[in-house]
Amino acid sequence: MSKTKPKNSANSGLRPTSRALPIALLRTREHIMEPIRPMLAEIGLTEQKWRVLRILTEIGPLEQTAIARHACLLLPSLTRILSRMEADGLIRRAQDPDDKRRSIVQISKQGSALIEAHQPFSNQVYRDLEKKYGREKLDLLLDMLEEIQEIKF
Repeated sequence: MSKTKPKNSANSGLRPTSRALPIALLRTREHIMEPIRPMLAEIGLTEQKWRVLRILTEIGPLEQTAIARHACLLLPSLTRILSRMEADGLIRRAQDPDDKRRSIVQISKQGSALIEAHQPFSNQVYRDLEKKYGREKLDLLLDMLEEIQEIKF
Protein backbone atom coordinates (compact mmCIF):
# COMPACT_ATOMS: atom_id res chain seq x y z
CA MET A 1 0.00 0.00 0.00
CA SER A 2 1.31 3.44 -0.90
CA LYS A 3 2.32 5.77 1.90
CA THR A 4 2.35 8.79 -0.39
CA LYS A 5 1.42 11.95 1.42
CA PRO A 6 -1.48 13.79 -0.24
CA LYS A 7 -0.65 17.28 -1.52
CA ASN A 8 -3.05 19.15 0.71
CA SER A 9 -2.98 17.01 3.86
CA ALA A 10 -0.84 19.46 5.81
CA ASN A 11 -3.18 22.32 4.95
CA SER A 12 -6.44 20.48 5.62
CA GLY A 13 -5.72 19.54 9.23
CA LEU A 14 -7.16 16.10 8.56
CA ARG A 15 -5.33 12.83 8.95
CA PRO A 16 -4.40 11.49 5.49
CA THR A 17 -6.90 8.88 4.37
CA SER A 18 -4.03 6.41 3.96
CA ARG A 19 -3.61 6.55 7.77
CA ALA A 20 -7.25 6.94 8.82
CA LEU A 21 -8.45 3.86 10.69
CA PRO A 22 -12.06 3.85 9.38
CA ILE A 23 -10.90 4.03 5.77
CA ALA A 24 -8.12 1.49 6.35
CA LEU A 25 -10.67 -0.91 7.86
CA LEU A 26 -13.00 -0.44 4.88
CA ARG A 27 -10.18 -1.01 2.41
CA THR A 28 -9.14 -4.15 4.28
CA ARG A 29 -12.73 -5.41 4.37
CA GLU A 30 -13.03 -4.92 0.61
CA HIS A 31 -9.75 -6.76 0.06
CA ILE A 32 -10.78 -9.69 2.29
CA MET A 33 -14.23 -9.96 0.66
CA GLU A 34 -12.83 -9.99 -2.89
CA PRO A 35 -12.41 -13.79 -3.14
CA ILE A 36 -15.70 -14.45 -1.32
CA ARG A 37 -17.98 -12.31 -3.50
CA PRO A 38 -17.92 -14.64 -6.55
CA MET A 39 -19.03 -17.54 -4.33
CA LEU A 40 -21.87 -15.43 -2.91
CA ALA A 41 -22.92 -14.35 -6.40
CA GLU A 42 -22.92 -17.97 -7.57
CA ILE A 43 -25.31 -19.02 -4.78
CA GLY A 44 -27.41 -15.86 -5.02
CA LEU A 45 -26.69 -14.44 -1.58
CA THR A 46 -25.79 -10.93 -0.60
CA GLU A 47 -23.03 -10.34 1.92
CA GLN A 48 -25.67 -9.32 4.45
CA LYS A 49 -27.66 -12.55 4.03
CA TRP A 50 -24.45 -14.57 4.34
CA ARG A 51 -23.62 -12.76 7.59
CA VAL A 52 -27.09 -13.45 8.98
CA LEU A 53 -26.80 -17.15 8.13
CA ARG A 54 -23.33 -17.30 9.66
CA ILE A 55 -24.55 -15.64 12.88
CA LEU A 56 -27.55 -17.96 13.18
CA THR A 57 -25.32 -20.98 12.49
CA GLU A 58 -22.80 -19.93 15.12
CA ILE A 59 -25.08 -18.63 17.87
CA GLY A 60 -28.43 -20.26 17.19
CA PRO A 61 -31.91 -18.73 17.25
CA LEU A 62 -31.87 -15.02 18.04
CA GLU A 63 -34.12 -12.02 18.37
CA GLN A 64 -33.83 -9.54 15.49
CA THR A 65 -32.08 -6.84 17.51
CA ALA A 66 -29.34 -9.29 18.49
CA ILE A 67 -28.93 -10.39 14.88
CA ALA A 68 -28.61 -6.76 13.78
CA ARG A 69 -25.91 -6.16 16.39
CA HIS A 70 -23.93 -9.32 15.61
CA ALA A 71 -24.22 -8.93 11.82
CA CYS A 72 -23.47 -5.16 11.84
CA LEU A 73 -26.77 -4.29 10.18
CA LEU A 74 -29.29 -1.55 10.86
CA LEU A 75 -32.55 -2.97 12.20
CA PRO A 76 -34.76 -1.55 9.39
CA SER A 77 -32.43 -3.09 6.78
CA LEU A 78 -32.37 -6.39 8.66
CA THR A 79 -36.17 -6.49 8.74
CA ARG A 80 -36.29 -6.29 4.93
CA ILE A 81 -33.46 -8.82 4.57
CA LEU A 82 -35.19 -11.29 6.90
CA SER A 83 -38.45 -11.00 4.95
CA ARG A 84 -36.63 -11.98 1.75
CA MET A 85 -34.70 -14.75 3.51
CA GLU A 86 -37.91 -16.17 4.96
CA ALA A 87 -39.58 -16.08 1.52
CA ASP A 88 -36.52 -17.89 0.11
CA GLY A 89 -36.76 -20.56 2.82
CA LEU A 90 -33.39 -19.72 4.40
CA ILE A 91 -34.74 -18.80 7.84
CA ARG A 92 -37.83 -19.30 9.99
CA ARG A 93 -39.39 -16.79 12.34
CA ALA A 94 -41.51 -17.55 15.38
CA GLN A 95 -43.10 -15.37 18.01
CA ASP A 96 -41.06 -14.99 21.18
CA PRO A 97 -42.95 -16.96 23.85
CA ASP A 98 -41.90 -14.42 26.52
CA ASP A 99 -42.71 -11.28 24.53
CA LYS A 100 -45.32 -11.60 21.80
CA ARG A 101 -44.11 -8.33 20.18
CA ARG A 102 -40.75 -9.87 19.32
CA SER A 103 -39.82 -12.67 16.98
CA ILE A 104 -37.10 -15.25 17.21
CA VAL A 105 -35.24 -16.09 14.01
CA GLN A 106 -33.54 -19.38 13.29
CA ILE A 107 -31.81 -20.82 10.29
CA SER A 108 -33.80 -23.34 8.28
CA LYS A 109 -32.57 -26.69 6.99
CA GLN A 110 -32.16 -25.08 3.56
CA GLY A 111 -30.10 -22.23 5.06
CA SER A 112 -27.97 -24.69 7.02
CA ALA A 113 -27.39 -26.77 3.89
CA LEU A 114 -26.24 -23.65 2.03
CA ILE A 115 -23.74 -22.79 4.77
CA GLU A 116 -22.52 -26.39 4.97
CA ALA A 117 -22.05 -26.65 1.21
CA HIS A 118 -19.95 -23.47 1.05
CA GLN A 119 -18.16 -23.66 4.38
CA PRO A 120 -15.11 -25.42 2.86
CA PHE A 121 -14.55 -22.54 0.45
CA SER A 122 -14.97 -19.94 3.18
CA ASN A 123 -12.59 -21.87 5.43
CA GLN A 124 -10.03 -22.12 2.62
CA VAL A 125 -10.07 -18.35 2.12
CA TYR A 126 -9.37 -17.96 5.84
CA ARG A 127 -6.60 -20.57 5.77
CA ASP A 128 -5.00 -18.77 2.82
CA LEU A 129 -5.10 -15.52 4.77
CA GLU A 130 -3.55 -17.20 7.81
CA LYS A 131 -0.84 -18.73 5.62
CA LYS A 132 0.04 -15.43 3.92
CA TYR A 133 -0.33 -13.12 6.92
CA GLY A 134 0.48 -15.49 9.77
CA ARG A 135 -1.84 -17.02 12.35
CA GLU A 136 -0.20 -15.20 15.25
CA LYS A 137 -0.42 -11.82 13.53
CA LEU A 138 -4.02 -12.45 12.53
CA ASP A 139 -4.95 -13.48 16.09
CA LEU A 140 -3.21 -10.38 17.44
CA LEU A 141 -5.01 -8.16 14.93
CA LEU A 142 -8.39 -9.66 15.84
CA ASP A 143 -7.64 -9.23 19.57
CA MET A 144 -6.64 -5.61 19.02
CA LEU A 145 -9.80 -4.90 17.00
CA GLU A 146 -11.91 -6.39 19.83
CA GLU A 147 -10.11 -4.07 22.27
CA ILE A 148 -10.85 -1.05 20.09
CA GLN A 149 -14.53 -2.02 20.03
CA GLU A 150 -14.58 -1.81 23.84
CA ILE A 151 -13.38 1.82 23.88
CA LYS A 152 -16.10 4.22 24.98
CA PHE A 153 -16.21 7.52 23.10
